Amino acid sequence: MNLSDFQYDLPQELIAQFPVEDRTSARLLIVNRQTGELKHSRFNRITDFLQNRDVLVLNNTRVFKARLLGHKSTGGKVEILLIREAIGGRWEAMISHAKRIPEGTTIDINENVFATIEKKIAGAKVMLSFNQDAMKIIEACGLVPLPHYIKRKPVANDERRYQTTFAKSIGSIAAPTAGLHFTDDLLREIKAKGTDITELTLHIGPGTFKPIRSDCVEEHEMEAEFFQISDVAISEIKNAKRVFAVGTSVCRALETYAKTSETNGWAKLFIYPGYQFALIDCLFTNFHLPGSTPLLLVCAFAGKALIFKAYSEAIRMNYRFLSYGDAMLIV
Repeated sequence: MNLSDFQYDLPQELIAQFPVEDRTSARLLIVNRQTGELKHSRFNRITDFLQNRDVLVLNNTRVFKARLLGHKSTGGKVEILLIREAIGGRWEAMISHAKRIPEGTTIDINENVFATIEKKIAGAKVMLSFNQDAMKIIEACGLVPLPHYIKRKPVANDERRYQTTFAKSIGSIAAPTAGLHFTDDLLREIKAKGTDITELTLHIGPGTFKPIRSDCVEEHEMEAEFFQISDVAISEIKNAKRVFAVGTSVCRALETYAKTSETNGWAKLFIYPGYQFALIDCLFTNFHLPGSTPLLLVCAFAGKALIFKAYSEAIRMNYRFLSYGDAMLIV
């Protein structure tokens, strides 16, 4: 399967640089897998598409301020993207200009605050240690890790808006963006409809946004991301009339469970066309980058031809794309 088959032309002006003022006012493109029909709606009308005994599955991961800006003793700037804490208080991270920075280099972050490159792992990945408590440094100096296609510096509002309203478990370096459209009021409205709501955790790391480097899709390997699903959530999902996954991260966690029966561990399942879904009936998702692993997942779920038809319609109708953009519901 060629990666070139999953490319499309995304007009730069359609990449949302800021969130809409009201989370629920985002546009929603309904994609019907059975009929191929496309329907335009708004996210605040999703109860029109939910029924009694459906279950909505949310990813309750919480984004932390994983981006740190520093400089070497020579004055050269270094950007650090923290990934996860490792053994002994060290941190796995990605750094800019990694090839030119040797092990042992100290990166100054703030006055009397610095990180040391203990070990180079592969590519841009390194193992870091800090001279002070890392979580305090993150809180004081960290920036919201906005995606590279948002061409601006983070502002105060991003700390709230690049986070779901139901975020609990700290550990992600990117938001589960399909969940950004929900508010507490909308979730209450959904419950009143008779739809159950349950949660799981998948901490989004580089695996979600790592580019596919191989021309052959099947050769790509996903990086592992930690997930956890409670027994209560599993029971609700198994007894549901229909399972609505809110985002590709929820989809990968549930399908990992379906394949392995593990309720916590490391998800590295790569879903691309040809995959047979076991637990998911419907999927909420945003519009994804060309040739990305989330795009391949939605193509696997609804078929490449239908997804590309939907993307063409979204572009024609000036939908907003990517993390701060509009949404799609595949039924």
